[in-house]
Amino acid sequence: MAEQTSQGAELFNMVKKKRIAIPKIRIPGGGKFKYLVIAAAIVVFAYNLLFVYIEPNEFGIKVVRLGMNRGVQKEVHTAGLNLVVPGMQQMYRLPRDVQVLELTDYPRTAADLARKDRVAHIQTSDGFFVDVDVSILYRIEDPYLVFTKIGPGSLFEDNGIIPKAEPALKETLGKLTTEDFYNSFMRVKKAQEARDLLNTELNPKGIRVEQVLVRYFRYSTEIQKNIEEKKLQDQLVFTNRAAARAATEEAELKKIVQEGRVVVDVEMEQGRAYVTRKIAEKDLYVRTKKAEADLLVRLAEAEKVRLKNDALKGMGSERMVGLKMADVYKGLDLIVLPSDGGAGVNPLDLDNALRLFDVRKGGAR
Repeated sequence: MAEQTSQGAELFNMVKKKRIAIPKIRIPGGGKFKYLVIAAAIVVFAYNLLFVYIEPNEFGIKVVRLGMNRGVQKEVHTAGLNLVVPGMQQMYRLPRDVQVLELTDYPRTAADLARKDRVAHIQTSDGFFVDVDVSILYRIEDPYLVFTKIGPGSLFEDNGIIPKAEPALKETLGKLTTEDFYNSFMRVKKAQEARDLLNTELNPKGIRVEQVLVRYFRYSTEIQKNIEEKKLQDQLVFTNRAAARAATEEAELKKIVQEGRVVVDVEMEQGRAYVTRKIAEKDLYVRTKKAEADLLVRLAEAEKVRLKNDALKGMGSERMVGLKMADVYKGLDLIVLPSDGGAGVNPLDLDNALRLFDVRKGGAR
C-alpha cells in the first residue's frame, strides 16, 4: 500500500532541491493577498505532509523509524487526523469492517469488491472430488497483532486468511460423503467446524472469522449423473414405503371406524334396553300402586259394610228391622196369618218371616 507520508516526503525533497519549479503567479490586489495565498498554500502543503486521516472503517498502526520508541507502536489509531513526522514516522492503515474472501471460479459474484481466490477442491470421505464455492466473512480484531505477526498492507489476506482457508475446509468438509453435501444440516455443521478451526489458528494473530458460508458445490458430470440416478431410486423406494405405510394406516383407520361403529351400536342397544327396562319398571310401579289403591278402596268399603253391620246390631236394631218389614208388608192387599200357636206370625220376628216365605230354609240360622 502506497503511503501518503512517503509521497509527501519525496515531494518536499524535490522542491527543496529545486527539481520542481514552482511557477510564479501574479495576483492582482496587492502584496497582502499574495502573502495570504502563499500562507494558505503552505498550510495545505503542511497538512498533507504532516497529517494522515484514518477513515471510520480503518485502523491506524504507527511505525517509528527514527528517535525514541522505535518500532511498531501498540497504540491503535481510530478515525480522525493523526500527526506523522515525515522521514521519522509512518502510518499503516488496516480495514476495520468485515472482509470477504471468495473461493470461487465465477468471475463475478455478489461481493465484487471482495478478495477472490480459486475454488476449494475437496475430496469427500468416499473418494470423490467436489468443487465448493465458499464465502468467508472475517474481521481484524487486533490490528497490532496482525501487523506484528503477519505484516502490513494486504498481507493479512495473502499470508493470513488465504493459506488457512482451503486446508480448514478440506479437513472439515472432507469428512462428508457425496450424498452428505445435499444434507443442508450436515453441511452447515461442517462449515461451522471450519469456522472454529480457522479461529483457532487466526485468533492469536488478531483475526476473527465470523462465518463460513458454503454457497455452491459441483461434482463432475458423471458423478452428478450417478448421484441423480441414485436419488431417483431412493425416491422410488421412499415412495413405495410411503404407499405401503399409507395402505397400513388406511386399514388401521377402517378398523378403528368399524370398532367405533360396533361400540356405537352396543351403546345404542344398551340405551334401548335401559329405556325398555325403565318403561317396564314404570308400568310395574303404576300397576303396583293402582292395585294397592284398589285394595285400600275395597278394604275401606268392607270396613264401611262392617261398621254399618255393627251399627245395625246395636240397640233398637230389631225395631228398625220390624219397621222395614212393615214397609214390605205395605205392598200386600190382604194376608191372613195366624197370630198364636206354633204357626203364629210375629211381624217383628224376622227369621220366622223369612222361613214363612221360603226365603230361608227351615232350621237355618
